[in-house]
Amino acid sequence: MKTTHQHNAPHSGRRTAVYGQHGMVATTQPLAAQAGLDTLKAGGNAIDAAIATAAALTVVEPTSNGIGGDAFALVYVNGDVHGLNGSGRSPSMLTKEALDARGLSSIPPHGVLPITVPGAPSAWVALAKRFGNLPLSKSLEPAIRYAEEGYPVSPVVAAYWHAAYTAYKHRFVGEVYQPWFDTFAPNGHPPHVGDLVTLPGHATTLKAIAETDGEAFYRGDIADQIDALMQAHDGLLRREDLASHEAIWVDPMRVRYRGYDVYELPPNTQGIIALQSLAILERMHQDGKVGFHERIEAIKRASSDAFNHVADAASMHIKPEALLDKTVIESHVASIGVQAADVDDFTPPRGGTVYLSTADNQGNLVSFIQSNYMGFGSGVVVPGTGIALQNRAHNFNAQAGHPNVYGPRKRTYHTIIPGMFVKPDDTVCAFGVMGGFMQPQGHIQVLARLIDDGEDPQSALDGPRWFWEQGRRLYVEDDMPAAVLKTLKEHGHDVVIDTGRARYGRGQIILRDLKTGVCVGGTEKRADGHVAVW
Repeated sequence: MKTTHQHNAPHSGRRTAVYGQHGMVATTQPLAAQAGLDTLKAGGNAIDAAIATAAALTVVEPTSNGIGGDAFALVYVNGDVHGLNGSGRSPSMLTKEALDARGLSSIPPHGVLPITVPGAPSAWVALAKRFGNLPLSKSLEPAIRYAEEGYPVSPVVAAYWHAAYTAYKHRFVGEVYQPWFDTFAPNGHPPHVGDLVTLPGHATTLKAIAETDGEAFYRGDIADQIDALMQAHDGLLRREDLASHEAIWVDPMRVRYRGYDVYELPPNTQGIIALQSLAILERMHQDGKVGFHERIEAIKRASSDAFNHVADAASMHIKPEALLDKTVIESHVASIGVQAADVDDFTPPRGGTVYLSTADNQGNLVSFIQSNYMGFGSGVVVPGTGIALQNRAHNFNAQAGHPNVYGPRKRTYHTIIPGMFVKPDDTVCAFGVMGGFMQPQGHIQVLARLIDDGEDPQSALDGPRWFWEQGRRLYVEDDMPAAVLKTLKEHGHDVVIDTGRARYGRGQIILRDLKTGVCVGGTEKRADGHVAVW
C-alpha cells in the first residue's frame, strides 16, 4: 500500500508515523507498549506481545479495562485471518423473574446485577495456546512487575481516574463498592499525574492466572471469591457460570472495499456496522469519490440495522450475513440523498476501552481490544484481587422479543471491535478505534483516510473526526476544516463543534508491506499513545 503522505516533512508539533522491521507494538500506554516489545525481544511473537501488552494495560490503564472485562482479537498468521471472541455470557440466573423480584424492569449500569462472566483472561489463554511462542506465565511477567513494583500514572489516565472518582464518591454508596475505593483510591483520593501506583492484589491475581493458565480464575480460588461476593450482595453470577466459560474461535466476516478485504468479527459484536457501511459506500461510488455526507448516512443505516438485529448469534432472528445481502445494500444506497436523514431513535452504547496492535518479524499481526465497559465497569471489585468486574449486562435490551433482550447465558450486543484489512501480496493492516458506539464510525473514518486518501497511519489517526449520535445531530472536532463544516451544514446535518476529545475514540494502526516486511505504525494523539518499535 503506497501512502501519499509518507515522504512529507513532519508538521511542527505533530507526531509522525513510526517505521520498523523486526517488531512493533502500538497502544495507549508507553509502558504497556514496552511490555509487548520486551516480550518480542525475549523470543515471543506478535501473539505473545499482544497478551503481554493487554495484561499490562489492565495495570497501567485501569480506567478503561481490567482483568474483569472482555476481549476480542483478529490474528493474521500465515496469510489467514482468525477471529477470537473472548466475551462472557450473562449469569444463568438472569431472568425476568429475577429482576421482578428485585423491583427492576431493566438492568442497572452499576452494582452486582450487570456483571457478566469476564472473558479477557480466557482470551489471553486461548491466544497463547493456539499461536503463542511463549508460555502465558512469561507473557504476563511485565504486567505482574508493574503491579508489584509500581508505575507512574500518565496524564490522560490520571484525568479519567479523577473523573471516575469524582462521580463514584457520590454514586457508589454501600459496602459492595468499598473495595473499589480501597483498590483505586487507597489514600482517600485518586492518583495525580506522575504518582507511583502499586496494585498488589492485581499482581496476585495475575500470578494465579499465569501459573494455572487461567484455571484459578474460572474454576479455582478466584472463582470461589467471585461467587462469594455475588452471594453476599444478592448478585446473580455464580461459580458455575465461570466454570462453563470459554473463549471461542470464530470465522471473521469481510467485505471487499476498493480492492481490500476488510475483516470484522461477527455478532455479538457491532463490527457488522462498519462492514455494511463499507458495502454501501462501495456500491454508491465505485470510483472512490465518497464524501463525509455519504459516510455519515451509510453509518446511520448500518447502525439502525445493527441495533434492531445484532445480538448473541444464537439469539438473532436473521443470519448476520443477511445484513450484507445485495438487496439490503442496494436499498440503503437508494435511500441516501443529498439531505441528512433521520433514522430509528436509539441511545448509543458508551465506552471505556483499550486497543492495541502488534507485529513481529515472522509476518504475524494482531488486532486486539479489551474493555470493562463504561470506564471501570460495574464499580464492584472483588476484595483483595484487583479485579474490577465489568457491567456488560447493562447493554442488554429490556424489550421482550428483541434479539438482544436480557436472558440467562447470553452474550450481549458488544461495542468493542478490532479491525483488519488485507490486500493479498501487498498489504496487511491491524487497526482499531475504541470508544463505545464511536468504534464503527472510527473504523470507517480511519479506513477512508488510509485507503481512499492514501494517508499513512499517523496522519489517518490525527485527522479530525466526526461522531453521529442520533437524528441529524453530528458532533465534529474543532479542527475540522471550515469547508467541510460548510458542506455538512448544506446537506442538512445539525453540526455541533466540539472542543473536547473524549467522544471521538482512541485508535492505533500497524500496517505491513507484505513485499518488504516493513511496518509503519501510528498512535492516538487523544491518549497517552505510543508506538514501540524494534
